[in-house]
Amino acid sequence: MTKLPKTPSFRLDGKRALVTGAGRGIGLGAAAALAGAGAHVVLAARTKSEIEAAAAAIRETGGSAEALVLDVTQADAVRRQIGEQAPFNVLVNNAGANRPQPFLDFKTEDLDHLLDLNVRSAFIVAQAVAKRMVETKTKGSMIHVSSQMAFITGPGRTVYCGTKAAIEGISRGIAWDLAQHGIRSNTLCPTFIETPMSEPFLRDKAMKDFVLSKIKLGRVGQIEDLMGAIVYLASDASGLMTGSHLLVDGGWTLG
Repeated sequence: MTKLPKTPSFRLDGKRALVTGAGRGIGLGAAAALAGAGAHVVLAARTKSEIEAAAAAIRETGGSAEALVLDVTQADAVRRQIGEQAPFNVLVNNAGANRPQPFLDFKTEDLDHLLDLNVRSAFIVAQAVAKRMVETKTKGSMIHVSSQMAFITGPGRTVYCGTKAAIEGISRGIAWDLAQHGIRSNTLCPTFIETPMSEPFLRDKAMKDFVLSKIKLGRVGQIEDLMGAIVYLASDASGLMTGSHLLVDGGWTLG
């Protein structure tokens, strides 16, 4: 009888996951997806009421979730609060922002804000999570939310593109350094997804028409379009994948 290979599990039962920027948008979708696959999810963000409501909604559907009030831009607080947590098997490093402006008009304070939140804070969160994993010999997966804009560009997105390109490099470095500990690191690179952050841009008809002209599948992405990819990257199904990126861009980067 032919012996068939066994499909690796997409389940995350018994795993602990941390999702930053988890109160809305992609972070909320990630938390719901991981909880749906069986993980205990810690939802982290600055706004207490928002993440407590999100965690409660997950529990109401039978998932396991709790809220962690955390400002990822405060390095000492990040290190302390994550250090006090039981180790995580999964990190969705999602907190981020965008402030589109033409290159010649870009304000220094906005440059500093995006570098601080999109790059510095993501690095510090990943490092804090990784230290707990290594010291407890916990294996797992880090998923850093990047963007298709790490590989292409668009109007007014010089700095945003730069921060996401930096995340790509950081993720590859993490993958190299932590592979020996059984910790994988990959990026998720979405196209425009309908979220509270993208809504103001997509409200502009010219901008939305531009976006739709680039997405080959002819529609703006939804949170649900990313949820399967997040579970895949978190689970054993992607067990040999590290230092790579997963584009969910509707064909935009085909050119």
